[in-house]
Amino acid sequence: MKKIRLGYIDYINCLPVYYAIEQGQVPVAAEMVKGPPTKLNKMFINGKLDITPISSIEFARNSETAVILPEISISADGAVESILLFSKVPVTELDGLKVSLPTSSATSVVLLKILFEHYYHVEVQYSLKEPNLKKMLRYSDAALLIGDDALLAREAVGKQGGESLYITDLGSAWKEFTGHRMIYALWVINRKFIEAHPEEVESISNAFIKAKEYGFANIPALIDKAHEKTGLPQNVLKEYFDTIKYGFGEEEQKALLTFYDYAYKSGLIEERVKLNIWGEEIG
Repeated sequence: MKKIRLGYIDYINCLPVYYAIEQGQVPVAAEMVKGPPTKLNKMFINGKLDITPISSIEFARNSETAVILPEISISADGAVESILLFSKVPVTELDGLKVSLPTSSATSVVLLKILFEHYYHVEVQYSLKEPNLKKMLRYSDAALLIGDDALLAREAVGKQGGESLYITDLGSAWKEFTGHRMIYALWVINRKFIEAHPEEVESISNAFIKAKEYGFANIPALIDKAHEKTGLPQNVLKEYFDTIKYGFGEEEQKALLTFYDYAYKSGLIEERVKLNIWGEEIG
């Protein structure tokens, strides 16, 4: 079989899964493609990736193409640390104001829109911008950042003096609103790949689970690699890896369906979604 075309979100939150693969500790014959979530989402939908982490909202929009790999996601139960709204005024005072959204995000943009409509009850004007906090706030009263961009921006805001910004962690807001954790990304496999290589899917799924386990058995190494990539302090990175969770059991599935329910109510997806999980629906 040819190498798997494997997506890799180019943020440190994917390190716990990909570290073992990159180090050769868990063999996966793959051609790695790195990029922000929106790039990998598009490549997968266009058939250019076989397996990838995908923004959870994009599974809802493309469930006919994707099957979820079991036992693996990116989630947080409350604060997520890396999906942050930076605003010049408290979030409840943004009604009628401008909010910049990053071109790198899909799920977090939907999550913010849901929270604005159903939790904060504000209407704002949106615009898409490259993920750079200073530039975004030149044009807007608030800016959403995700991943490494959010972590680095929060660190920079904390160091600078003068007028401070309000920082809202969307994971915390979602938990306060619904009582649920939030599922940000899923690992999915293309249905056409399953049809062409059904005998390979179980071993691939098991490899990702083993890779995740290896990553969490080697947190100090993950912190060192993340520090090398971002320059963030090691105590910040340790807290981050303690915060992000990677399971996908019954509780995570229920939370994800709650997110999809609100996305449907807000008109952000066209229909309610059924979770197609490898080994449960197909296999």
